[in-house]
Amino acid sequence: MQRFSASQIYLFIVFMMSLASSTIFTTYSIYYVSELRLNPFQLVLVGTVLEITVLIFEGITGVVADTYSRRLSVIIGMFVLGSAFVLEGSIIWIMQPASFLPAFGWLVVSQMLFGIGWTFVSGADTAWIVDELDEESTGSLFLRSKIFALSASLLGIAIGVGLTMLAPNMPFLAGGVFYFILGLILIRYMKETGFTRRERALHSSPVRELGKTWISGASILRHHPLLLLLTVVTLFSGAASEGYDRLWQVYLMNEVGFPETVFSVATGFGLINAATTLLGMLAVYIAGKVIDLERERQVAAALFLLTLLRMGCILLLVFAPDFYWAIGAVLILGVVTSVSEPVYTTWLNTKLPSQNRATLLSMISQSDALGQSAGGPAVGYIGSRISIRASLLSAGILLLPVIALYGRLLRKRSV
Repeated sequence: MQRFSASQIYLFIVFMMSLASSTIFTTYSIYYVSELRLNPFQLVLVGTVLEITVLIFEGITGVVADTYSRRLSVIIGMFVLGSAFVLEGSIIWIMQPASFLPAFGWLVVSQMLFGIGWTFVSGADTAWIVDELDEESTGSLFLRSKIFALSASLLGIAIGVGLTMLAPNMPFLAGGVFYFILGLILIRYMKETGFTRRERALHSSPVRELGKTWISGASILRHHPLLLLLTVVTLFSGAASEGYDRLWQVYLMNEVGFPETVFSVATGFGLINAATTLLGMLAVYIAGKVIDLERERQVAAALFLLTLLRMGCILLLVFAPDFYWAIGAVLILGVVTSVSEPVYTTWLNTKLPSQNRATLLSMISQSDALGQSAGGPAVGYIGSRISIRASLLSAGILLLPVIALYGRLLRKRSV
């Protein structure tokens, strides 16, 4: 049987998940707005349901990964994600001729499944690869994986735009199938050799073992100032990202307006995402050459500057005088996000003990979910009562505490 290295499997996971995600989300707002008729508040409420689900289940699934198997957790997650997106893409068929739930109700159910599936994968995949390799090797791998993810995004953009032109729900169905295929491949080829299963006490129940793992992780988080700071950073960053992620496409469609060209709106979003992806690949490559991920002060400085740029781009989008300024802001923000993610992931994983890594990653992810579930409805409410422009402005302002915290960390490292 052909054997693949852990690095190859991890890169394949990243590629396939990015392919599925890009296929689904390049034009998802067209499906939500034109077919399911969601308003701005409902658009953000959908994300809130997702994040509340993540908030509830993230700790549970992270503990499962640390107690029993990271591989099993990842594989379960792939099949749950596939089910979620197939259901979401089938809503317009379920509604015909009648349904006991409105379209928004079915969307909520699919988002709950999405959240559960995501929590099984979140933390478990990075915890698995860090254990299979070593912490020193993961920095370069995470940067390489971002380039793989962006390459897959290009393919996913083309697939998503093409399928949207056939029917707006088709990208969701295709993305769900990609997750099913990935799950089947991982059953065959994903191995787990670096994980040591926690010793189980005599007569101890599975629930008690899960509880011990969670308590151990919480104790580490509570007594580690840097991890606590990063948790707070994730809280505010999540609150800011939810409003932007859910509303920028609707903002371009409804408040900025696309110029009259031969391109459809779906093609326009595809071109925007493709340009962002290509620029992101170049930026990640340059970042890998410039940023020394083993030097903590340099990483802290990079994250401070990237977050400052992120806020600046959101404000530029809000006050853009025309479509082209708005597009410039969206493109730069996408590039900044592409660089920030692997830098943050590498830095975070080097601070976590192996035995509790998936649990701690899940706890920090819960902080992100809490920020998104708390900040999302507030931002969406502003959009419904005032304007989407006001929503995006509030999302940008929410990044101020993140900038302040990174600045504080940078000052400490310079002392």
